[in-house]
Amino acid sequence: MKKTIMAAAFAAALASSMGIANAQTATTTTTWSNEYGQVMQTYSTSQKYAPINDPALVVNEGVVLPGTVQVHPLPPTITIDQPNRYSYTIINQKPVVVDRETRRVIRVW
Repeated sequence: MKKTIMAAAFAAALASSMGIANAQTATTTTTWSNEYGQVMQTYSTSQKYAPINDPALVVNEGVVLPGTVQVHPLPPTITIDQPNRYSYTIINQKPVVVDRETRRVIRVW
């Protein structure tokens, strides 16, 4: 009986730790409003951030930007989950949101 109780306690602890691990690795979904593109265009101009004009640089969601592409913090008026996770730039007249850690393009307008 003692072994059964210990086995049950171990199973409960294992199940609990798996739930905690799953909660810690869950990702947050961020919704990018269509108007955010224009907000970034306007903010970029007001901050005098130079846009990138390079026809050879094709940007689509999922593309990793080269390290030479300068990115900027999101405008303070954009309210999303984890704003410090993302940056943006303007490439070929298109606002582009980038994951700061991977430099992967998340959204293009």
